[in-house]
Amino acid sequence: MKNIYDLHDVWGLLFVFSIENVHDVAREEIITSKNVNDDEELGQLFDLLVRPEFLFHSPKEQVLLINTLNYFLESGDSFDRVFLNLDTYFDDDVNDRRRFMRVLLTSLIRYQTESQKSDR
Repeated sequence: MKNIYDLHDVWGLLFVFSIENVHDVAREEIITSKNVNDDEELGQLFDLLVRPEFLFHSPKEQVLLINTLNYFLESGDSFDRVFLNLDTYFDDDVNDRRRFMRVLLTSLIRYQTESQKSDR
């Protein structure tokens, strides 16, 4: 059976940045304190807010999220559909959505690897 990848899964992971998410002043301050167009600061933001959400998923779901991101990056997707329906607390627009997703993918792979090592 062929895998069917859905960008909605990625959108769900990024919902932590949405203004529609539960009101949390501390989270909002973290989000607005980071430059989402700087890879290092973006990685820090992912570490703080995405990592716990990602690790909440089962190992199978984690693999699916990683494979979904990888699939859409390899296919040249612009990720416009993800950001179109995601109103965020980011102070700036994401200038390069594919770069944003590459940083996210690298972070997710690292979280998964760290999680697997700690389970041993």
